[in-house]
Amino acid sequence: MSDASYDSRPLTGEYEAQFGDYFALLKPRVMSLVVFTALVGLLVAPVAVHPMVGFSAILFIAIGAGASGALNMWWDADIDQVMKRTAKRPVPAGKVAASEALAIGLTLSVMSVVMLWLATNLLAACLLAFTIFFYAVIYTMWLKRWTPQNIVIGGAAGAFPPLIGWVAATGSVSLEAVLMFGLIFMWTPPHFWALALFMKSDYHEADVPMLTVTHGRKTTRTHILVYTVLLVPVALGLALTSIAGPLYLAVAAFLNLVFLRGAWQIWKRDEAVAEADGYAVEKKVFRFSLIYLFAHFGVLMIEGVAFRFGLWGPLGGL
Repeated sequence: MSDASYDSRPLTGEYEAQFGDYFALLKPRVMSLVVFTALVGLLVAPVAVHPMVGFSAILFIAIGAGASGALNMWWDADIDQVMKRTAKRPVPAGKVAASEALAIGLTLSVMSVVMLWLATNLLAACLLAFTIFFYAVIYTMWLKRWTPQNIVIGGAAGAFPPLIGWVAATGSVSLEAVLMFGLIFMWTPPHFWALALFMKSDYHEADVPMLTVTHGRKTTRTHILVYTVLLVPVALGLALTSIAGPLYLAVAAFLNLVFLRGAWQIWKRDEAVAEADGYAVEKKVFRFSLIYLFAHFGVLMIEGVAFRFGLWGPLGGL
């Protein structure tokens, strides 16, 4: 449970929070991924959206993501202070009081959901509300500190944005939207477990039950390989829908082969060798996983525009 003492923890010296400190509460790097995937979901939908409606939808989805980040920092202030990777975040660093983070998170949550409803439709707003609740409550307050499967189940929160973007445009859910959700959902475990392999001490010191802490690195390596294998048919399955074509199929086939090779290399790695070379392979696979996801959605966006202008058509159309 989050340490309540953070609500009254004094800021360092006479420091006054700056705009950048409040912006950092929103986790802008995570928000960039949310904005990008939501935009792709909106653009590849088979319904043309007015530019102002589209801009408003992405803006409010981004604000909702930022609200989730602020709520996460409020609750996780105690463990963020322990972990090197998160110690400089605004709340543990004493730049923003936890009570402020809570107030900002709640305010932005309500505002983003209501405004998305007014700008698009009720279903999109409900999905955004559920996403915020899932990340802030189900993942942050429960799963993260309770089970080594926290990343697997919690990954759903990061997988909703393209689905919300699609629903904002169409008002309904379809196979294409579900597969975009599935792509991010299945990608999340190997992506974060690769990070956990070379950041294990952080999670151990913060008493977070990451798989590397509860089951060890060898088991984590096996899980990375298994989830990467399961990811491949989801990624390639998108090529058979109405939103993907030959370019996506070619790029996805290449990216998945590379990712599979990386997961195989991680699985074969001896721990002593990995530690001796500073987990070079694990870091390389982690960095590639970021390229992997952005490339898949980038190609979907390119082909979506091409389809709209009649330059070429999809392979499927299910």
